[in-house]
Amino acid sequence: MKAKTGFHLRNVCGERVIVAEGVENIDFSKIISMNETAAYLWQRIDGNGEFSFDDLTSFLCEEYEVDEATAKADVKALAQQWIDAGILEE
Repeated sequence: MKAKTGFHLRNVCGERVIVAEGVENIDFSKIISMNETAAYLWQRIDGNGEFSFDDLTSFLCEEYEVDEATAKADVKALAQQWIDAGILEE
């Protein structure tokens, strides 16, 4: 997987949102807001090329007090949301 080119995390009025940059990515019908944990994971992968579910799980376990099984389930759900939103490529 990898983060789709042209999407970047920004702080807008205290809210962490994904902003599309570039004409090919402009779609104002969706705003992608992220909580602290999702924003942390996005920062870890943004611009870093390919990554796996295991990479995201490791990042989550390193930063937060969470067991691996819970982290893996949360990562799979989050990655699917990102895929559905069009900001993550498989």
